[in-house]
Amino acid sequence: MEKEIIKKAQALEALAALGQETRLDVFRLLVKAGDAGLAAGEIAARLDVRANTLSSHLSILQRAGLIRQAREGRSLRYRADYAGMLGLLSYLLEDCCGGRPEICAPLGSLCIPANPSC
Repeated sequence: MEKEIIKKAQALEALAALGQETRLDVFRLLVKAGDAGLAAGEIAARLDVRANTLSSHLSILQRAGLIRQAREGRSLRYRADYAGMLGLLSYLLEDCCGGRPEICAPLGSLCIPANPSC
């Protein structure tokens, strides 16, 4: 039971993080950028968000396990955390379809870079 609570808490944190417009835009932008990711300044420029505001949003997404950060010289590069995204999707679909997996079959064809079948 404890493991389920932890999974639920993680899912709630991730969903809350994505439940804000700018953070959802940031996350989708990083997913689109792929493994190359984007520097914080580039994210701010593309989304027309002030640097200090963006910093707060990036921290929330990182705590939620949806993005990763890596230092490259003097700048920070952000990437979508595909394992975190797949974990959230797995949690949401864990008991999907009431025992009728054919209903969920189209979801199996989604191509996410962390998915080995892509």
